Amino acid sequence: MATVDECRAALDQFSAKLGGAEGDAGRAAHLDRSLSCRIPDLDTTFRGQLRGGALHDITTEPSGDKAQIRLEIGSDDLVALVAGKLDFASSWARGRVKLEASIKDLLTLRKLL
Repeated sequence: MATVDECRAALDQFSAKLGGAEGDAGRAAHLDRSLSCRIPDLDTTFRGQLRGGALHDITTEPSGDKAQIRLEIGSDDLVALVAGKLDFASSWARGRVKLEASIKDLLTLRKLL
């Protein structure tokens, strides 16, 4: 199981990747939405703001979220996903990753993920 610090580092790495995205993915990365990433095996939720192609103001809290974009993923899967060792689409189809957002945001995010 990955640690909270490893998950935070993965989110920082994901944020850096967002900043370098181009084309449709770059446009998707420039959404302005609140975002949460719940890590059930660590009983932790990271919250932040997706803005200007990066994640800002990332905080950690025990649980609960009302973010516009909500992701739920295990700690090891988060680290593997950001490292490119885990495919988002197949992980989502198998229930290893859960993503909740408005229909419009989901259509935009599919270009990013």
